[in-house]
Amino acid sequence: MIEALQFGFMRNALAAGLLVSLACGIVGAYVVVNRIVFISGGIAHAAYGGIGLGYYLGVNPVLGAMAFSLAAAVGMGAVQRRTRQRADTLIGVLWAVGMAVGIIFVDLTPGYKPDLMSYLFGSILAVPTTDLWLMAGLDVLIIVAVVALYKELLAVSFDETFATISGVAVDAIQILLVCLIGLTAVMMMRVVGLIMVIALLTIPAAISGMYAQDLRRMMVMGSLLGMLFTVIGLWLSYTLNLTSGATIILVSGSVYLVALAARPLVARRRAAAVEAVEAA
Repeated sequence: MIEALQFGFMRNALAAGLLVSLACGIVGAYVVVNRIVFISGGIAHAAYGGIGLGYYLGVNPVLGAMAFSLAAAVGMGAVQRRTRQRADTLIGVLWAVGMAVGIIFVDLTPGYKPDLMSYLFGSILAVPTTDLWLMAGLDVLIIVAVVALYKELLAVSFDETFATISGVAVDAIQILLVCLIGLTAVMMMRVVGLIMVIALLTIPAAISGMYAQDLRRMMVMGSLLGMLFTVIGLWLSYTLNLTSGATIILVSGSVYLVALAARPLVARRRAAAVEAVEAA
């Protein structure tokens, strides 16, 4: 891996993976705890409409995806809480319409038709320095929002009724949460692509949730695991000449299966340790 870092694009790829892992660890914890994995996928795929819009208007597609994902997140969150429509129906409609809008805007764009496959499957080896600054800024925004509203987010995640009685603006917090998911999805777009956003957003958080005792530890552990998966995935992709985004996801999935299999053993050891302490 040290040898690979002599290339500028590999250094940018590593930096992008680490920045994205930080956001995934924080936001992914809320996604797993609130069981809104499918919503994350809907927002991520709806962002494809912003990519097409960006090309059509001649602006940075990442900025277009960011604006579109935020609009989709706010709209979906508001409609879901104010109507009786099933959440999965709303997400499915959002998912399909967002991608269709992106394709139509690309068709309407005059001149050269861009290849959008990199946004679907990731292009971590082609991340420019300008995108790194954007990712760093989004990381700061996510961290500030979570630190400032940690208690409110915690209350809404674990007991929405109690949060409402306590005077927490539940609707506003829920909208904020889906907006944070949208921003994180846009960050991951360049690393693993919109198709595999759900995996990187949820797998590290799901693994940490098996062993962490509270939400803060879950966030920290999820971020560190994401960084580890990124480093290993990049090294394997460089060594074996594989697609980087897919390799990162396969590493993450493999570790998840191992952690899932080892969970009963860990639980038995914890129970034995507790019994030993009580007996003493």
